[in-house]
Amino acid sequence: MGTADKIIRILIAVVIAVLYFMEVISGTVAIVLGVLAVIFVLTSLVSFCPLYLPFGIKTCKTED
Repeated sequence: MGTADKIIRILIAVVIAVLYFMEVISGTVAIVLGVLAVIFVLTSLVSFCPLYLPFGIKTCKTED
């Protein structure tokens, strides 16, 4: 996982958290987005996204 991908995932998680704490989102939507935010943060921390594997997506720079 590339640096830009990690930053984007963290920013999305922060936006979701802000929307939740400002009570813009609530209920089921808040739960679903909260779980998604946690997944984004965890995948950013471990630098691996399981969904990239079957699709062959690589966002990190490779050395030739």
